[in-house]
Amino acid sequence: MMSTKSVAFHTLGCKLNFSETSTISRTLEADGYIKKEFDEHADIYVINTCSVTDNADKECRQIVRRIQRRAPESTVVVIGCYAQLKPKEIAEIEGVDLVLGATEKFNLAKHLKEFSKGDSTKICSCDIDDVEGFHSSFSMGDRTRTFLKVQDGCDYTCSYCTIPLARGHSRSDSIEGVLQNVRNLVKQGTKEVVLTGINLGDFGKGTDGGKKREEDFLELIRALDSVEGIERYRISSIEPNLLSNDVIRFVAASKKFMPHFHIPLQSGSNKILGLMRRRYVRELYADRVTEIKKLMPHCCIGVDVIVGFPSETDDDFNETYDFLNAMDVSYFHVFTYSERAHTQALEIKPVVPIAIRNERNKVLRQLSFHKMQHFTILHQGQQRPVLFESSNKNGMMEGYTDNYIRIETPYREEWVNQIVDWRV
Repeated sequence: MMSTKSVAFHTLGCKLNFSETSTISRTLEADGYIKKEFDEHADIYVINTCSVTDNADKECRQIVRRIQRRAPESTVVVIGCYAQLKPKEIAEIEGVDLVLGATEKFNLAKHLKEFSKGDSTKICSCDIDDVEGFHSSFSMGDRTRTFLKVQDGCDYTCSYCTIPLARGHSRSDSIEGVLQNVRNLVKQGTKEVVLTGINLGDFGKGTDGGKKREEDFLELIRALDSVEGIERYRISSIEPNLLSNDVIRFVAASKKFMPHFHIPLQSGSNKILGLMRRRYVRELYADRVTEIKKLMPHCCIGVDVIVGFPSETDDDFNETYDFLNAMDVSYFHVFTYSERAHTQALEIKPVVPIAIRNERNKVLRQLSFHKMQHFTILHQGQQRPVLFESSNKNGMMEGYTDNYIRIETPYREEWVNQIVDWRV
């Protein structure tokens, strides 16, 4: 019977994907499925995909092949961004049974009931322009921190990005909807909520019963700050042009919003930022960092940066390196530019050779390592609150300070999901 079938999930990509996987998993468990770990044998394997880079696409194909070798009789379902962008390409991968696009992934239980192993690969997708509505999601049970999706889609047209093609236009939960989710998380014992979205600072767009809703991100975080029971909030990533001084000042004064921002830069060259069709220049980015550090000198600031964008010269890259080196930021997520179909960046020449892209990635990752070392050393000897997570890794446990310094210590069960004052 369907109720006795087992299912295993694997998630690629961003925190938003993790929140959606967790929600879809809970839906199937409520429908009678038994959840398994992905490296265990299961009747159904679900891969929630990313398609930000070519590597993410390749990883999906590799995972399908591994499942085929291990459990060829199992049903393989591919959902997520890659599934929305290239459903036919995925359907041609040997072993894939079901491909669900942007909205249909939330109807996975229904599709599984209608599907029989041995049928031809079934594709259920839609035109991304037809995607409407907001599907609330949050992660549960995997870690102490919960990723709460409050916004989806993007109205920006960055020249390298396929996310609007995979996720659709910008839309959000209502503030009351977010608050209800957070109150439910309090009942589950959650201590920290990470707010996630594709373009989080654009929060507020949506409809209520056909009526256009106009709320904004500052109103959201003000409302969240007053919820009893949640001790920590983090803002996962926010565009510099949407990170207002009002938001910075609010976080600085809040006892619940952590002194930690992740702010995409992508390039320290204004020429490249223009070609990327970003909505700011480097001077605005520097102003945001300066304002944060003025109010919160102890604040951790993460940066997204892309290397090897078409036409990026050595001088352009050095401009990025020097800008990041001089900035009071703490760590980077470095992405190597990857050609994506249907993006305007494909028309920009000359193309940067792969070997140069990879070398630039290596250089910035090394700088990021030194930046985080320096940031940690600055706080040595300080007492900072650490929220410890539940994982027992070879007798060790880890947690994060309020300002996102990772702490590792011998495992103590009584510290799980507890905030402990810790000398760094």
